[in-house]
Amino acid sequence: PSPTAAMTPRAVLGAMLCAATASAFSLGGRTFARSAARLTTRLASMATVAPSDVTTEVAGEAGTDTFRIFYKAGEQTISPWHDIPLKEGDAFNAVFEIPKYTVAKMEVATKEASNPIAQDEKKGKLRDYHGVIFWNYGCFPQTWEDPNVEHPELKCFGDNDPVDVVEIGSAKFPMGAVKQVKPLGALAMIDDGELDWKVIAIATDDPMASELEDIGDVESKMPGVISGIREWFRWYKTPDDKPLNAFGFDEKALDKATTLEILEETHGYWKKLQSGETDAGKLWLK
Repeated sequence: PSPTAAMTPRAVLGAMLCAATASAFSLGGRTFARSAARLTTRLASMATVAPSDVTTEVAGEAGTDTFRIFYKAGEQTISPWHDIPLKEGDAFNAVFEIPKYTVAKMEVATKEASNPIAQDEKKGKLRDYHGVIFWNYGCFPQTWEDPNVEHPELKCFGDNDPVDVVEIGSAKFPMGAVKQVKPLGALAMIDDGELDWKVIAIATDDPMASELEDIGDVESKMPGVISGIREWFRWYKTPDDKPLNAFGFDEKALDKATTLEILEETHGYWKKLQSGETDAGKLWLK
């Protein structure tokens, strides 16, 4: 049984708060050594921000390595990865880094303080796709594909990033938008030996949202979309002399129920990352 099982919630909270000013503390008969600053930030990271309270602030010049989109709640800078909740009721929140019909490869900078959106770089050069992406592309906050965990069937490890989302609705979102989406299915892309889930979703306010409940509806009511996503991500690196990306599960898009399990699992990995149970390496945490 847990050493805290016999303690009241108030006693547990009191012990944790006392620990914020101590280099070591006891809880349920066990002694924990942790810096006050580290514990305080871990406790703070448990709080989340309502997406309706989130604003963005641009810094630097677009098309340069100085460009950033920071997220704020009031006057406080927040992390779009750690502070925006994964879910609100039945809806999932998604942070959109790349608007449809654009080429700049933008991403939440997981190793920078506050995790702003920045343009990805490789060997000192800003990265662009070789052709436009046809969907809004982003990530789910409070998820993480753990590079220490091997998928039992695919036999590859997570890519060390939040879970990606491909939004298939009709609107073009502004860079940095936070939107509520309905997950419908997922493709298990394998990129350079790493598992890189691509969740197919639609914004809850899209006109088609009420007609799409599972991945089969996408195939029947928006034919060609799933194969289009799969082939785009299969080929997009080949102009750089990279091999084709592969897809697990016989290249099928998994159904909604399985996709929700993927999001729940990767949310659990994120929780372990935040708690310190999993080593963060160079990732920036709250």
